[in-house]
Amino acid sequence: MQLTVSARHMELTDALKSHVETRLEKIRGHFDRVIDAEVVLGVEKHRHIAEVILHANNVRMHSKEESPDMYQSIDAAVDKLHKQIHKFKERGRYMPLKIVQAELLAQDTEAPEPVAAGANGTEQAEAKRVVTEKLVMKPMTVGEAILQLDLLHDPFLVFMNAESQQVNVVYSKEDGSYAVVEPQY
Repeated sequence: MQLTVSARHMELTDALKSHVETRLEKIRGHFDRVIDAEVVLGVEKHRHIAEVILHANNVRMHSKEESPDMYQSIDAAVDKLHKQIHKFKERGRYMPLKIVQAELLAQDTEAPEPVAAGANGTEQAEAKRVVTEKLVMKPMTVGEAILQLDLLHDPFLVFMNAESQQVNVVYSKEDGSYAVVEPQY
């Protein structure tokens, strides 16, 4: 397992790094292939934050915890990761999922026009910030995508559908079911 430990707004001591390594060593036994683990430790005012990102068996797991003590934050984040691993393993065995297929509706979106403002007659363009993210798309089934969505606690997941070889989006609906958005050409 490749472990990367970094620190924000604090000094990373050998004792903290050793504590992280021993706590994460137990996770290695749960998976066939643990590719890498990234741990980010940070201090913001009185909050000590530990964030762990684990890539194993083509699954990405994330946990983040904060407390007044860094060692408590590390322990809580790793414990949360253990719960996610157990949930992942149980869901892998018993996966009764209600999957709702949704169609992707084509929508024409227009760029926002500049907004005229001020009594002096000058025009000001309202600038919107656009962030581009690049995703590495590993083909996965819809069931695997739903497991990944549950583990990440994100509102949606963009993935490459292994069956159709198209980019799909899966999200959780308010009634507890899941919706899969597939492109229609």
